Amino acid sequence: MSEHRSTARHRRPGKFLAVGLPLALTTAGVLVYGTDVVPQQASAATTAAAPAWATATADGFASVDALGQNGTYGGRDGKTVTVRTQADLEKYATAAEPYVIVVAGTITMNPVGKEIKVASDKTIVGSGTSGHIVGGGFFLGQGVHNVIIRNLTIRDAYQGVWNDKDHDYDAIQMDGAHHVWIDHNDLRNMADGLIDVRKDSTYVTVSWNKLSQNNKTFGIGWTENVTTDITIHHNWFRETEQRNPSTDNAAHAHLYNNFLEDVAGTSINSSYGNYSRGGTRMVLENSYFQGMRNPVIKDATATIVQRGNVFSGTSGRNESGGTAFDPKAYYSYTLDSAANVPSLLKSGTGPRSTIGTTAASAAEAEASTKAAAATTLTVAKDGSGQYRTVQAAVNAVPANNASRVVISIKPGTYRETVKVPSNKPHVTFQGTGGSRKDTVIVYNNAAGTRKPDGSGTYGTSGSATVAVEADDFQARNLTISNDFDEGANQSLSGHQAVALRTAADKVFLDGVIVEGDQDTLLLDTAAKDRLGRVYVTNSYVVGNVDFIFGRATAVIDRSVITLKKRWDGTSAGYVTAPSTAANRKGLLIANSTVGGAVSDRTFYLGRPWHAGGDASLDPQTTVRNTNLSAAVRTTPWTDMSGFSWKDDRFAEYRNTGSGSGAASSNRPHLTDAQAADQEVADWLAGWTPTAS
Repeated sequence: MSEHRSTARHRRPGKFLAVGLPLALTTAGVLVYGTDVVPQQASAATTAAAPAWATATADGFASVDALGQNGTYGGRDGKTVTVRTQADLEKYATAAEPYVIVVAGTITMNPVGKEIKVASDKTIVGSGTSGHIVGGGFFLGQGVHNVIIRNLTIRDAYQGVWNDKDHDYDAIQMDGAHHVWIDHNDLRNMADGLIDVRKDSTYVTVSWNKLSQNNKTFGIGWTENVTTDITIHHNWFRETEQRNPSTDNAAHAHLYNNFLEDVAGTSINSSYGNYSRGGTRMVLENSYFQGMRNPVIKDATATIVQRGNVFSGTSGRNESGGTAFDPKAYYSYTLDSAANVPSLLKSGTGPRSTIGTTAASAAEAEASTKAAAATTLTVAKDGSGQYRTVQAAVNAVPANNASRVVISIKPGTYRETVKVPSNKPHVTFQGTGGSRKDTVIVYNNAAGTRKPDGSGTYGTSGSATVAVEADDFQARNLTISNDFDEGANQSLSGHQAVALRTAADKVFLDGVIVEGDQDTLLLDTAAKDRLGRVYVTNSYVVGNVDFIFGRATAVIDRSVITLKKRWDGTSAGYVTAPSTAANRKGLLIANSTVGGAVSDRTFYLGRPWHAGGDASLDPQTTVRNTNLSAAVRTTPWTDMSGFSWKDDRFAEYRNTGSGSGAASSNRPHLTDAQAADQEVADWLAGWTPTAS
């Protein structure tokens, strides 16, 4: 597509709702840019091989061999039991033997505030999202070790007093425990702490939890000894006043990739965020602080080393100083970009629907059956597969195939162009590496690049590295890129360089990276009168000019849209350029993050592309429930090629972040009634994307 520039208050008493967005249409975990976290599903019976969620082991300090304990693996060596009552939960949690205890349903504690005394060698895991502990929690006493508490919702012991000093009702309390892993829980609305790590408890990892609606949220210490070693990563603190966490006399406190969010205009205001107290040595990396008061503070005797954190709309103290330690001297870990943390954690924290469930087992069995029935073609550059190129594997797919063909692509960089023709539906590209960055399909054609046969130039659509013209296409766990070098090709006319072009219906992109500069992702249809639905989730789209564009009915959901500077280092661009046909839905960006290392107020959210000057088109972009960085202009829509954006369909709804803004004539917002008709399901129109 050608570029055309246009000239602490107290909480009100009452019942509180769960915070956050549901994770829909995805697998068990969140797909992370650098490394993918995908919890496995359950086995159908306890007599079968143990499912991965029952044998999962901790990372971080909980993985370190110490105090006679080799890492943290919970009750994996014992039986798996399912409980639905408080009596049964207490029976197995307090037993001397190891157990994997699956909580299947809501257990309301009696009396209120009851904390079950958990013994060593236990895994307590919620059954999907149904495992709730209401009005109480768990206590891990002196010497208790090797405990996993995972995938549970623990909530509502709150007794109506905000700064409650009479009720010590915690979700999880440790007094002298060691080797404990707290993972993928939803903890909220308790009378005292959500997590208390006290009295020299050590070798603890707290990961992928949602902590919300609480005053004294997460306390560590309560002893003069400088003992505790703790890792706190990928947790979402939302509407929590203090102790986020407060870390007192911790020998090693490693905090990374956490999201601390204080939402403006609510009844809960943050007092402070991460606090290093006493003799604590803290390393704080790649976390995101949104609207927090005093986001990072320390005592004169404590240390904090900060690296790579993002502070948006924060105020008050933000401190660091002293020397700490190198976490990699104790364990390995991979950092995600701080800019991506809000989107990752909103979709990835809290209980997963496929951990601890028999339903997950059935789904796994069905998926295995389908996989066995499907044809799988393997691609490997080193010759260890059936084919050395992706296109060779596509060529091997029978014309008009009636069933799924999975093209399994081993890690490597495949420098080639790939086309999936319209007569080869039901094809899946599946990267097999540990990260979506391990498998890369890349080429460098641009619109102005001359074809080798001398028949002219490729044009915008012809420049695509990967072109998908077949319905029911899927791609996951890989990168599709166009690395055309604009700076080295200034004499070339036509710098549009497409990474991925889709011109088909029911295209499902899950856990991919699509990256380029101008015109990165072309979402098209087979013809102007044909429907072309595309669903992109848990993914990254990277570019600068009109880099999500076309006439498809397309959803970018729970993803990260990364803005890049231009080839000459300047910041200026447009996220979307829809060319929607009248009476169709265009582009929807929902539940995502828009940002990047560019200058403030330099990117438009979109402009109307009337392809070929077609005045009958009615371009549409809606951006809703999305975090917008300061890179977004205060008037986020603009004209294109003589067509006014105000004559087409451009709107926002409930966006957040420093790039969001109030409704005005230059910044239209949907009403609640209008937004009810612009949900993800409205775009998909009866299609439910399902991995296959």
